[in-house]
Amino acid sequence: MSDFATFAAAAQASDFGVWSSGSSLAYPLANVVHLLGLVMLVGGIGIVDLRVAGAFRTLPLAPLSRALTPIAIFGLLLMVPSGAVMFAADATALAGSDVFLRKLVLIGFALANALLFRWLWQRRIDRGARDLPFAARGMALLSLLLWLTVGTLGRMIAYT
Repeated sequence: MSDFATFAAAAQASDFGVWSSGSSLAYPLANVVHLLGLVMLVGGIGIVDLRVAGAFRTLPLAPLSRALTPIAIFGLLLMVPSGAVMFAADATALAGSDVFLRKLVLIGFALANALLFRWLWQRRIDRGARDLPFAARGMALLSLLLWLTVGTLGRMIAYT
């Protein structure tokens, strides 16, 4: 048994896992909060990504990013505990799901891309840059693709 499978079995057998799977409200409520978080994340950062990529050029990038990035971050923060509830309810099955494991890997890539983007380009955005270099536009499009794929994989878990 892999370390992740061992962790998953322990999570599912824990009091938290038993509560997550046994409560008539925990899982459905977590699912709704998780979806709300995804909408906030992709809706917020997706618009910023599209602006960086070249869409909506009449909108200044810096204030748009300042307004929408906190919404995206809050959405991500909603997804962590709600995802933990859903994971704990069915952890052993999820640990064996290729779709779930791909989702986790892509979340890692998407977060790394976001941090690298901020490190490389945030000063230019803050200084009022209207357009960013090709590499920044590519990272923005990659961000959008990664988060949309993460959301799609999350929905596909129920069907695999």
